[in-house]
Amino acid sequence: MHTVVERELELKLVLSPERRIPVPARLGYLTDDPYAVHVTFHIDTEHPVYWTFARDLLVEGVFRPCGQGDVRVWPTKTEGRSVVLMALSSPDGDALLEAPATVVSAWLERTLRVVPPGTEGEQLALDDELAQLLAQ
Repeated sequence: MHTVVERELELKLVLSPERRIPVPARLGYLTDDPYAVHVTFHIDTEHPVYWTFARDLLVEGVFRPCGQGDVRVWPTKTEGRSVVLMALSSPDGDALLEAPATVVSAWLERTLRVVPPGTEGEQLALDDELAQLLAQ
């Protein structure tokens, strides 16, 4: 039995220091993909945008800058509020997104209760599948 931990929230697309656009989004975590988090942007449009990256990256990024390459995450304050910034790069372009730190942290805590850090491999049941393959 697989568990899904989801949370809808409003991210802000940072266009400049003065300009931000609200972006409806959904955070998703699936126990059958225990190392990853899934972020869906523009969830109410015909063509949503999906990003998947390591849960560890988001967990660490709530506390300190981390990541390199396509996904970088770091905490900061904006107008006195704690936020988590996510810089995403793809061949289609770059985006800087701002998420409320309290919402992201609470959602991450839910995922960590469902699959504690270090137990992700147990979720995959690779040993069972490998044994079945070898038995054939």
